[in-house]
Amino acid sequence: MAKEIKDPGVGKSSNKHAKRFVNPDGSFNIKHVNRVTSLSESYKYLVTIGWGKFFLWVLLGYTLVNVVFALVYTFLGVSNITEPTGSFFEDFANAFFFSAQTITTVGYGAMAPKGIAYGIVSSIEALVGLLSFSFVTGLLYGRFSRPRSSIRFSENMVLRKHNDGDSIMFRLMSRSANVMISPKIEATLTLSHKDEDEKFVNNFYKLELERNSITYLPTTWTIVHPINKQSPLCKYERDKLTELKGEVLILVSYYDESFKQEVHQTHSYTFLELKKDHRFVPAFYYDKNGYVVLDHDNLDKTVKTEIL
Repeated sequence: MAKEIKDPGVGKSSNKHAKRFVNPDGSFNIKHVNRVTSLSESYKYLVTIGWGKFFLWVLLGYTLVNVVFALVYTFLGVSNITEPTGSFFEDFANAFFFSAQTITTVGYGAMAPKGIAYGIVSSIEALVGLLSFSFVTGLLYGRFSRPRSSIRFSENMVLRKHNDGDSIMFRLMSRSANVMISPKIEATLTLSHKDEDEKFVNNFYKLELERNSITYLPTTWTIVHPINKQSPLCKYERDKLTELKGEVLILVSYYDESFKQEVHQTHSYTFLELKKDHRFVPAFYYDKNGYVVLDHDNLDKTVKTEIL
């Protein structure tokens, strides 16, 4: 009989319309309200967002700083840096380009500040530029050096006959060409049901796997949970498994050669993502020269199996 375990950290209480705990991208599905934020959180945000958003923020910050200083230069009078044109737009544009040259310390020589006021403002802007570019350089280093997992999970779990019994399987691989060293995995089943008070609660079970760890992973790893007498799923009919209100919570850890440290990644499957009587298509094979070929496109592919 399956033994219930303690709450792994996601909470016992549930709801009729409760969403999954872990999103497909590995993030926890939590909405925060009334949370006190700090400036230090901006660093984490800027090193974790996508490259497109990151460069948009850099471009936006660069533009805003130059606009502010251009307005100051325009207010002080552009005659102190170049010949006025009589048009506010053209004078502002000249002030903007002078600001861009100052903040980047380029200094083409066509425009130069005159007077103490312009000298003070341009000196302050040069300092702002040095600090800003140092900050962006630190962010770029943080983005490249930040340890992050490169695990890719199969889109679905499958339910199939294996070793004279039913088993639930899913598989994973590395997105990169790096070999995962000493990967290990933990799988926890959470099932939501009504208690005696008609309230929804979660029960948690540790899923026993055929293998919890391997030495290294250069190709794919199929994770197998046999539905035997020790499985918490053995009391359910196989045709009813996809109707269960539950989730398989997964934690994978391995040593990454690139970052020289252990990295972790979470994932989850709901029973709506369970394919009955399917098997995974092999993702690697040998070519005519004897090399192992790993086809990343085959990770999610399944085929129907015969029902015995």
